[in-house]
Amino acid sequence: MTAAEQPAPALKEIFNAERLKHIATEMTAVYPAFNAKAFLEMANDGLADLSIMQRMARVSECLHAVLPLDYDESLEVLRALAPRLNSGFVSISLPHYVAMYGTHDFEQSMDALKYFTAFGSAEFAIRYFLRSDLQRSLALMQAWSRDENEHVRRLASEGSRPRLPWSFRLEQIQSDPTLAAAILDNLKADDSLYVRKSVANHLNDITKDHPEWVLDLIEGWSLENKHTAWIAKHALRSLIKQGNQRALAIIGASGKAEVEIVGVKVEPAVIRLGEKITLSFAVKSTVAESQRLVIDYAIDYVKANGSTSAKVFKLKALTLLGKATERVSRGQQIKELTTRKHYVGKHAVHIMVNGERLATTAFEILA
Repeated sequence: MTAAEQPAPALKEIFNAERLKHIATEMTAVYPAFNAKAFLEMANDGLADLSIMQRMARVSECLHAVLPLDYDESLEVLRALAPRLNSGFVSISLPHYVAMYGTHDFEQSMDALKYFTAFGSAEFAIRYFLRSDLQRSLALMQAWSRDENEHVRRLASEGSRPRLPWSFRLEQIQSDPTLAAAILDNLKADDSLYVRKSVANHLNDITKDHPEWVLDLIEGWSLENKHTAWIAKHALRSLIKQGNQRALAIIGASGKAEVEIVGVKVEPAVIRLGEKITLSFAVKSTVAESQRLVIDYAIDYVKANGSTSAKVFKLKALTLLGKATERVSRGQQIKELTTRKHYVGKHAVHIMVNGERLATTAFEILA
């Protein structure tokens, strides 16, 4: 097996034994009385069986167990530690410490989260404060949405996402998106891509429960600002994949596409797991007028019981001139993912234009 063929290390190995030793070394540098031996013994115990988020939590739990300090004194040590850690994701263990041991001191803890978020992110930790004191937390985060630091502004949006991956849902915001609407409004034209991605993801979360609310909101925005237009397009991506006509209209691609799909094929047509397919076809206009098109493709993945489940992938958005033809191709490696397991069988591939399926081909996965 060549180096290129070697499987990537598991994500949880961000918190491996070597990284734990690094944390202990840096802790000792900022707090010489730190019991590195006790920390490492506790942190390494059963490490192999823990997921990445469990390992992250383990770090903060072990730090708390061996630090013989009051909460405010511990925060001072952890503030000194934060810039010395060699991984942004590892730094998330510090705001997690705040979430686990600091809910009794709202002001000091939120100030600590504001500080720590610049080194990794406090998006997971702040949700504990939102869950315990929603209105007070949101009021402060609304102020943060105007902060000069992009990391703090992003935390205001990302931390209040109703469906943040790898975290529990914020059921009150999921039920009533207006609770965090002021934060999103403050950030709808942010000049930081880091922040804009978060705002778009927050809104995309809301489309799962309140699509009409998001559509009403964005239809009320001025999309002449390029940053606002970018957020709108990415916020509506799930609705666009579903062929929602209001969402398509917002990005200028409403109505039935007057096109033909020509020469659609997948090569190779038969593969084994781990190999790459290439989807190719041409989109041919059948009218004299220009059209704004959103082109996607969907794969009907075969499930363990033989049924299928469709997954839509973005291809491109374009303006197709009258009677013009646009060639499209996309490669995709068919490999195991943490979010998807592949099974043998024939997988249909559908070409979608403005939300409508216009052509179908297929490929087969062998055992």
